[in-house]
Amino acid sequence: MSDSKSDNTTHFGYQQVKTEEKASKVAGVFHSVAQRYDVMNDLMSLGVHRIWKRITLEFVRPRLGQKALDLAGGTGDIAALIAPKLGDTGEMVLSDINSSMLGLGRDRMMNEGQVANTRFVQADAQNLPFPDNYFDFITIGFGLRNVTHKDQALASMYRVLKPGGKLLVLEFSKPTLPGLKPIYDFYSFQLLPRIGKLVANDAESYQYLAESIRMHPSQEELKAMMQAAGFSHCDYSNMSGGIVALHRGYKI
Repeated sequence: MSDSKSDNTTHFGYQQVKTEEKASKVAGVFHSVAQRYDVMNDLMSLGVHRIWKRITLEFVRPRLGQKALDLAGGTGDIAALIAPKLGDTGEMVLSDINSSMLGLGRDRMMNEGQVANTRFVQADAQNLPFPDNYFDFITIGFGLRNVTHKDQALASMYRVLKPGGKLLVLEFSKPTLPGLKPIYDFYSFQLLPRIGKLVANDAESYQYLAESIRMHPSQEELKAMMQAAGFSHCDYSNMSGGIVALHRGYKI
C-alpha cells in the first residue's frame, strides 16, 4: 500500500498532485516552517508532544553501544534524548530528507554537546543509504505521513534493521475517544492555520499539516502495512485519545 491513487498521482494533503511532485511540495512546506518548527510544536500541542516523545523513548530503551537511526529527525529532539544513552561506543544517526530541518537538528545537537557519537545524513526514507542489518532500532516521529510511498519506506527500514531490531513510528492518527473528533477537526481546520499565520506567517503549511493527518492510514491500516513489510509482533498504543499513536514492529 502507498499514498498513490494511481500510477501518476498521489495525495498532497487533500490535493491530487503528480507523484513525482509530492516530495518537492513537502520539502517546500518544511523549508518554510523550519525556523519556527519547535515553537509551533509547543503551541500546537500545548507542549504534549514532548510527553509523546518521552513515552517513545521508554519503548526504545536504548543501551550503551547500540546503533540508532532517527528518521525524519528534523530539529533533533528525539535524537537528543537517545544519543546520550548510547555512549561513546554507540552510534546515533540523525537523518532527514529536508536540508533546512537537518541543519537545525545538527545545530541543536552541537549546542547540546551531543555530536561525539552522532552523524547527520540527508536521506530519503524510501531508499536509505545504509547497509543491511545495521541498526538496533529505528525511530520516526511525525514523518511517515509525508512520505510518498510508505510501503517502500517501511521496506527500506526493515532492510537496515538488524535481526531482533525494532521500529517505532510515532505519528498522528485517528481519534478514538468518543466526541473528540469534531473538537479536533475544529481545532485543526479553524484554529491551527490561524496560529500558523500568526506565529510562522504561514497558514498554508499548517493547512497541509491538518490535511496530511487526515489522509494518513488509520492505526489498523498502518499496522497491516508494517506487517506487509515483514515486521513481526506489530502493535500500537493510542495517546491523547488516538490523536497520536505509537506503532511498534520487530525484525525477527
